[in-house]
Amino acid sequence: MSDKDSTNQHIGLYIIITQPQLPYTTIAEKCVKNNIKMMQLREKHLSDRALLKIARNLRAVTRGTHTNLVINDRPDIAMLCEADYLHLGQDDIRMEDARKVVGEMKIGLSTHSREQAREALKQNPAYIGFGPVFPTNAKVRPDTPVGTQLLKEVLEMADVPVIAIGGIFPENLNEVLSAGAQNIAMVRHLMQTRDFDLRVQEIQKWIKREIF
Repeated sequence: MSDKDSTNQHIGLYIIITQPQLPYTTIAEKCVKNNIKMMQLREKHLSDRALLKIARNLRAVTRGTHTNLVINDRPDIAMLCEADYLHLGQDDIRMEDARKVVGEMKIGLSTHSREQAREALKQNPAYIGFGPVFPTNAKVRPDTPVGTQLLKEVLEMADVPVIAIGGIFPENLNEVLSAGAQNIAMVRHLMQTRDFDLRVQEIQKWIKREIF
């Protein structure tokens, strides 16, 4: 993790910005205000120029705060905007190749099976994402749901934070927390609303209540 985080520190709510209803910088400002530790920009439909502009605007908001900026997929954009983290998926370039671009920048990895999680952990990432826990249409080609039992097994094997992601909504959040997850990403629930502040605060209280 970054200097702000110890290896096993509780991250809590991990924000992924994907086609939000609110302006990008508004979400960043609200993340800072609500003490969000990790905020990822994940936009695959934008031009390189547009993506870099948004990334730099987010960096301007989060710089010097406790909110870490994570850039999805793009080592070049991560470097140009001076992000805190790069996040790589299974179809992205290998971590060892990304290192040639981002140097010692912290890198998180997406995983979708026990085997992928085991292989990812061998690479000493800052954290891993694991999912989708439940069926989801947040991606064009969603992966097969892993379920909460497999999530629990990965949580037990991991020595870095695990972000539970995929199809998580208030109605099934307790199942995820009961499996032992402390770090949660909820994409549609937070992006497809203008009540971002309220929803973030409700989920943060929910997570804190279940864990502490």
